Amino acid sequence: MRTLDSRDPRVVRTHNDVPAVALRLLIDEGWEAVTPARVATEAGYSRATVYAHWPDRVDLLRDAFARFEEMPHHQPTGDTERDLRGEVGSFSRAMVEYRLDRALATLAERAQTNPELEPIRDAFVAAGEQPMRRTLPALAEGSQAEAALLMLCGIVTHSVLMHGGPPAEEVLDAAVDIVVRGLTRRD
Repeated sequence: MRTLDSRDPRVVRTHNDVPAVALRLLIDEGWEAVTPARVATEAGYSRATVYAHWPDRVDLLRDAFARFEEMPHHQPTGDTERDLRGEVGSFSRAMVEYRLDRALATLAERAQTNPELEPIRDAFVAAGEQPMRRTLPALAEGSQAEAALLMLCGIVTHSVLMHGGPPAEEVLDAAVDIVVRGLTRRD
């Protein structure tokens, strides 16, 4: 089996261009704009090419959401509180800079009624949560670590989706302080 790097450069280019256009359309125009025909036109490829690589719309959306894996995360330092603060800040910035808010809202809403999208949602969320999940065991495990994760992610998603913008840095800092103090007090 050949790796992506050993494939024909045209195939590599197609696998970069088409999902990027699908993601842009999703963010700019919404769910209905992401059709294989529209993506092919916008990306400058034939419909046959798009259908050959992504026979189903769900395949195209999976690869489009995988593009978010390229988003920068905080580089761990080994200081648990600093790493949590850095990752929550990275998530908050990504909501605006990468327009993650639009993609996340659409995926969450559509996955509720389309079971084919659940694996895409689950993989997307797991990849986004992974840095905090690696950091939190230094403070807590089990339900306490899960609660801390949901609180820290929730402050960002709630603020962006319900209030129209990310929380102020001092609010993020306060949230991390509250979580860290609450978890360290249990000892």
